[in-house]
Amino acid sequence: MTVTWQNLADAMSLGAIYALMAVGIGLVFGVLRLVNFAYGQLVMAGAFALALASQWNWPVWAGIALCFAVVIVLSFAMDWLVFRPLRGHSPAVMLVATFAVAFLLENVALLWFGALGKIATSVASLNQPWAISGVDIRKISIVSIVVAGLCLLALRVLIERTTVGLHMQAASMDFTTARMLGVRANRVITFAVLLSGLLAGVVAVLLTVQNPLVTPDFALRDTIIVLAGVVLGGMNRIVPATIGGFAIGFASGLLGGALPTTQSQYLDSFLFAAVILVLVVRPGGLFTRARAVERV
Repeated sequence: MTVTWQNLADAMSLGAIYALMAVGIGLVFGVLRLVNFAYGQLVMAGAFALALASQWNWPVWAGIALCFAVVIVLSFAMDWLVFRPLRGHSPAVMLVATFAVAFLLENVALLWFGALGKIATSVASLNQPWAISGVDIRKISIVSIVVAGLCLLALRVLIERTTVGLHMQAASMDFTTARMLGVRANRVITFAVLLSGLLAGVVAVLLTVQNPLVTPDFALRDTIIVLAGVVLGGMNRIVPATIGGFAIGFASGLLGGALPTTQSQYLDSFLFAAVILVLVVRPGGLFTRARAVERV
């Protein structure tokens, strides 16, 4: 197994992207206690928007704007048409609903764009290498780390310094009590869905730069791995979930680039075996205190 500077940069980049995905999933779970398995399909929709913008010869900024618009509209549509009517039902019902939405969006993309998908070429310039101290490192590796860091910092300030952010924290701890104390449930949920959608848009852009070929199962594997990382870190708190997402993304990127080709096909097996072993010892997650967590 050989580790190069490019491997480390790619691992840091993938870890940063997975951390953003973990925050997006954790925001919705913290408020609704809902594991949104359709999150990857939001990223996929944003990636297809970038591909269409490339096909229409739109400038890069217009393609990115279209990506965010599509993801945010779908996020709100998902909440209003599916999650809100089912909010009073059991977590199991809502969980099955997220699976249904995920497969619906994937099949719509399959019918619309075909199994071969489309290629997003407008953002390909970010995938060119930079020569840093004689070492070629792809631009997107640096951009992903910087963008993810800025997004997480802005999110932290937003949650800790604004009224609606403090309400989100209260709701994530005890939604019923928070509502009794005057927290407006619909406002908090809408804010969480908006933030989650914005992060999905960022992830869509970063992943599309790294992999311009967009297919209906785009980001599906990433979502499954991130969910494992969220559980690994601790699903009931955003910060531990973010650390878990980064950790499993870094491990995936590092091992994926360092392992020989004949062994890289077993990467997912190694990752999930490690997750199982950790959860046997720490069921609540690596980065949380031992406490009972709500099961979904």
